[in-house]
Amino acid sequence: MTDTSLLAGRGAVVVGGGSGVGRAVAELLAASGAGVVVNSRTESSVRAVTDTIVDAGGRAVGIAGSAADEQVAGSLITTCVETYGGIDVLINCAGIAEPRKSSILDVSVADWRELLDSHLSTVFHTCRAAAPLLAERGGAIVNTGSFAYLGDYGGTGYPAGKGAVTSLSLAMAAELKQSGVRVNVVCPGAKTRLSTGPEYEEHIRDLHRRGLLDAVTMQGSLDAPPPEYAAALYLFLASDAARAVTGEIFIAAGGFVGTFARPAMSAIGYRDHGQQPPWSVAELGALFEKR
Repeated sequence: MTDTSLLAGRGAVVVGGGSGVGRAVAELLAASGAGVVVNSRTESSVRAVTDTIVDAGGRAVGIAGSAADEQVAGSLITTCVETYGGIDVLINCAGIAEPRKSSILDVSVADWRELLDSHLSTVFHTCRAAAPLLAERGGAIVNTGSFAYLGDYGGTGYPAGKGAVTSLSLAMAAELKQSGVRVNVVCPGAKTRLSTGPEYEEHIRDLHRRGLLDAVTMQGSLDAPPPEYAAALYLFLASDAARAVTGEIFIAAGGFVGTFARPAMSAIGYRDHGQQPPWSVAELGALFEKR
C-alpha cells in the first residue's frame, strides 16, 4: 500500500508522463502525496493521466508539448511553482525509439537531431529551468538513461542521447551536491510503447543474430516487466529515504535492482615525458599484448 505522506506537500514535474514508465511514475508520485505536473507531447495522453490521478484523489495538472522546446520546459517548472508552491522533484522520462535505419551506415541527419533533442535537449532544458529553484530548497532530479548507452544495442542517436544524459546527470550531481540537490539516473527495463510490437521484436532478434545481444539479454528484452516495477525506484530516489544518494546510475528491471559501477582507469604503461620520448607503435603494441 502506498504511503500518501511520503511526498506530501511536494511539487513534482514528470516529463514524458503520458505513457509507459513516465505514466507509472506520475501516478505513483501522486499516490504518495505529491502534486504532479504531467507532460507529454499530446493533449489526449496528458488528459488521460491527469484524469486518472484526480479520479483517484490525487493532484495533477497537465501541459502538452515537447520539453525539448525551451519554452515548454520552462512552463512546466513555472506551472509547478504556481500550482503547488514550489518544485521539489523533477523526473525526466521522455524519449523516442530509433527508426529502423539508425545504424551509422544509414541514419539520416534529421533522425539524429530528433533523437538527441528528444533525449538530451529535454533533460538539459528542464534541468536548466529547475536547478536554480531546487538549489534554493533542496530536492531531487531523476533522469532516465538506458542500457543502450553501453553500445550493446547498436544504433546512433538513442545510445548517444542516453549516454549524454548519463554524463550530464553525473556532472549535475557534482555541481548541485552542496545545494542539497540529488541527481541520479535510472536505466529501466520495462514494457512500454518503445519496447513492444513486431518491428521492435524483429529488431531485437536481428541484434541477436548479429551477435550484439546474447540469448539471455534478447529474451529479457522481449519479455520486459510492467513499468510499475521501475516506477518504485523513481519514487525512492524522489523521497527523503534517498537523502544520501546522488550521482548513481541505477538499473530497474522487474524485481531486479542494481547499479552501474563508475568506470575506473587501468594503467597499462608509464614513462616520464620529461626524460623519455613518446611511445613507439611497437612499444604500444607490446603493452596491449601484456594486458
